[in-house]
Amino acid sequence: MKKESKARKSIVGLALEILEQVENRQPPSLELPLRTVDNIIFDERKGHYVLGPKKAVRTSRNVKHLKPLTQLIWVASLARKLIDEDKTSTLRDVFYMAEGVDLGFEDQSESDRIITELESVVGSPREDFNIYPEERSAIFADLTIEYTVKGYEGRRINLTSHPDGLMIGPALATSRFVKTSADKVLCIEKGAMFTRFVEEKAWKKYNAILIHTAGQAPRATRRLIRRLNVELDLPVYIFTDADPWGLHIAQVIISGSANAAHVPELATPKARWMGVYASDIEEYKLPSTKLLDVDIKRLNELKKDKRYAKDPWKREINRFFEIKRKAEQEAFSKYGLSFMVDVYLKKRLA
Repeated sequence: MKKESKARKSIVGLALEILEQVENRQPPSLELPLRTVDNIIFDERKGHYVLGPKKAVRTSRNVKHLKPLTQLIWVASLARKLIDEDKTSTLRDVFYMAEGVDLGFEDQSESDRIITELESVVGSPREDFNIYPEERSAIFADLTIEYTVKGYEGRRINLTSHPDGLMIGPALATSRFVKTSADKVLCIEKGAMFTRFVEEKAWKKYNAILIHTAGQAPRATRRLIRRLNVELDLPVYIFTDADPWGLHIAQVIISGSANAAHVPELATPKARWMGVYASDIEEYKLPSTKLLDVDIKRLNELKKDKRYAKDPWKREINRFFEIKRKAEQEAFSKYGLSFMVDVYLKKRLA
């Protein structure tokens, strides 16, 4: 018999706790870790966000708590069913399934929030109970994996098998690593640049696993990046646009997000941001555009965040303020299609 997962065990424990309260004629209630700003802490030793000790009680004694408490219990029941039946669901699926039983979610953001609450209560990420977002990121690498999902157990595939890369979905993200010739991981924000790296054989020239983050990396992708770093001991380098949003995309991969402070498996503290830097705009005379007011506002927010207090973050944020310009990764195409891989990437990795 398959060993019971930690997530399922915790969900069943939650159900038994509620059942015991009902049998004892007590109004059902649950204790939840608070996910407020003052209870989300950046742990400098660990290098990522964690939840603090504060908790709240959601109880059926309070009429305002009845709806979210019912929604949480239903999502927990669905999660256990997905685990037992070895099936997956998207966040969007969960919202529409809830519509079918009239749970009263106003929109998907509300059902997403309840799923996040369940994560914090049971101490397992939603991926462990088979709930995923719509995936859009991809991977290309000389990496052979072995699937572990039902119906594909033991089946192996090399991730150079498709010229466009393979989508990082639940099956790939949870697969077993068999072998690889790679000695590093390159995370690339933009799809066009990811395709360029594949076409220019950056994966072979630099013995690299290429990952397209598709902007802000989805959680399954961030978890896979961490696995590659921890399980295979591969250094991780992150390549983004030269703008405030690119800095944040890189930092979320490194230190996680406040919204997922309860899921440490999503952060890769040893990863490094490799550019494109603000200073690269001037050094390489890249085509650029003026920073907008919203960009300036974002830079000011980042400047107050302790995660950006050291170089290269601090240095490059100050440079953005000085030049008031931003540039995309594709700007290097000014020098030809292979310049990014053959010149810039080589120099930066060195």
